[in-house]
Amino acid sequence: MSSLADELAADLDFSDDQAENSDDEQQQQEEEEHKNDPMDTEQDQKKSLSPSSSSSSSSSPSQQEHTSQSVHNVCHFFQNEQTKKTLERIDFFKSKDNETQKLSRAPTEEEEEYKLIVNANSMTADIDGEIQVVHKFIRDHYALRFPELESLILNPMDYARTVKAIGNTEEISTTDLKSILPSATIMVISVTATTTSGKPLSDQEWKMTEEGCDMALKLDAAKKKIIDYVESRMALVAPNMSNVVGSSTAAKLLTAAGGLSAFCKIPACNVQVLGNNKKTNTGFSSASMERHTGYIYGSDMVLAVPSDLRRKATKIIAAKCVLAARIDVMNTSPTGEAGQKMRVDIDQKIEKLQEPPPSKNTKALPVPDEGPKKRRGGKRVRRQKEAYAMTELRAARNRMAFGEAEEEVEYGDESEGLGMAAKQLGKIRASIADKRNKVKVPKKYQQKTYGSSGITSGLASSLAFTPVQGIELIDPQAQAERAKKANEKYFGDGAFSIVKK
Repeated sequence: MSSLADELAADLDFSDDQAENSDDEQQQQEEEEHKNDPMDTEQDQKKSLSPSSSSSSSSSPSQQEHTSQSVHNVCHFFQNEQTKKTLERIDFFKSKDNETQKLSRAPTEEEEEYKLIVNANSMTADIDGEIQVVHKFIRDHYALRFPELESLILNPMDYARTVKAIGNTEEISTTDLKSILPSATIMVISVTATTTSGKPLSDQEWKMTEEGCDMALKLDAAKKKIIDYVESRMALVAPNMSNVVGSSTAAKLLTAAGGLSAFCKIPACNVQVLGNNKKTNTGFSSASMERHTGYIYGSDMVLAVPSDLRRKATKIIAAKCVLAARIDVMNTSPTGEAGQKMRVDIDQKIEKLQEPPPSKNTKALPVPDEGPKKRRGGKRVRRQKEAYAMTELRAARNRMAFGEAEEEVEYGDESEGLGMAAKQLGKIRASIADKRNKVKVPKKYQQKTYGSSGITSGLASSLAFTPVQGIELIDPQAQAERAKKANEKYFGDGAFSIVKK
């Protein structure tokens, strides 16, 4: 019999063989698909004609930079036929728009110029991407001459203008850069140029770098041309919407929505996220990016507001923007007066949001009242106090003598302490009359005492109830004399007397 270890080893060997067989089958299937696909065969042929990847990877970075091609192989914007046609049509419509022949009405969505406005505005994003590519091309080639310049100037267009102004000269500090950069940046560049490790470029390298700078300036000019055309036409297409959010932002919103009529059907909550970009162009992490933001959040109106109020400002502008677009569709305010009123309302609301909270005024204390206050009093109050007043027995019960055990009284299963009241149980407690409650009776109403009748012979009498005779009339003086004689009989001599049976 095989041991447990042998069985485990056998299972492992079987699994390894099975994995190898599955890998071989998968490789065979890929090879068959590769043979059947003509596109892959063409790519393989091109790769076979091109230099090997190993030789290219083994070459140094300097060799790769010198063997790099022209900027036209990197930037393909002006080589596109659609781009050329768009720029030509913009020139054509701008040539028609002169002082004697201005557009009197807005182009409809079926006309060619309206479609041109939408397409031209979408090209601005493509131009921004091409500018970033060209900026990288210039940076890579000019790093041999001035590697520190890349960290001193971050704007791509300022970098391209500065590189073209400096050129391939050895004395960088003598170059006039006042029209391009501020004086503080110029001073930093001149100081850094004295300690730079760069070397002059060759004629071929500088020629390619200069072509890259010209391409960047050309792209920037095309972008300004498109933006100027779109903004000039947006005053006719959507005058109220342009007054609310600005011409450039309005054009971007209409481009993202697909037209003015399509934009009017979008609710205001969804207008806020039109143009939302989930990816960063810089290549950094998207964790710090604002979520659910679009073209309105990136407009100049919202960016001028403090960061903690930008969300609220975006909601206000988006709601007004949709209303203004619906007014433009109905053409009820062709001059844009409704949009101007909305813009004033937006500015007032934003100013109201920025106002500081009202300060809390400290109230002065009231003037103290001099003298005692009048309170409710009278017979009713006094009687109520007397009814609920604490008796002496109750007060003594609440007290306890120090060092003495308290006496308790049991009531069934419960017991209750007596406190100091146990010492006063044998005393007669007479209620103390309140002098204030004593009613003074006038003399004329006081009861008069008269002499007794003949039956009692003028002596005071009283009635007594006895169990034997019932009601009796007793003379108190005679009863007192009898009690006195009895006391003298037994206790008069100061000794006890013997009573005989």
